[in-house]
Amino acid sequence: MKPIARNEILSLGEYEAVRPHFRARIIEEKKRRRLALGPYASCVFENRDTVLLQIQEMLRTERITREGAVLHEIETYNQLVPAPGELSATVMIEIDERATREKFLADALGIERHIALVVDGERFNATWDPERLLPDRASAVLYLKFPLSEKAVRAIRQGATSLELLVDHPRYQARVPLSEATTKSLAEDLEAHAGA
Repeated sequence: MKPIARNEILSLGEYEAVRPHFRARIIEEKKRRRLALGPYASCVFENRDTVLLQIQEMLRTERITREGAVLHEIETYNQLVPAPGELSATVMIEIDERATREKFLADALGIERHIALVVDGERFNATWDPERLLPDRASAVLYLKFPLSEKAVRAIRQGATSLELLVDHPRYQARVPLSEATTKSLAEDLEAHAGA
């Protein structure tokens, strides 16, 4: 998938005009790409559309118009666009009560090392940007990539018989099969790379 280019970003006024339709379309798409990962976490698999929405929404929310700041947001969020042969995901720890959340994040230090995608029995550990990690606790938002083998890419594109996301941290475990709709959506991402 190509990274988001500057000429794809709409001005605040242009975005306001198309926002209701664009946002509704991407939110609907994200429903296929989202899954609960145990009781305290959720995962969204990212692609160009989800990243473009995040950039436009950040610019809108923060009222960012200065060119350097716009370019910074594009560069930051482009890290979520999956490269050929990989999938990209955002994992969010979702605990409303602050004290419980803070204790969990401290206990879950290093959780990113224990998240993997399993394709037809083959495990692919997550990778991440070490600069985004905190020294004393897990981050409440993890930006992860799953580099895949050619065999796994082919399997997903052909409708893998078994596709699971798992967490096997000593303090938090979850194993979630991906739905047919999610698998199809990820196959479309990998197909987009094949056609590029």
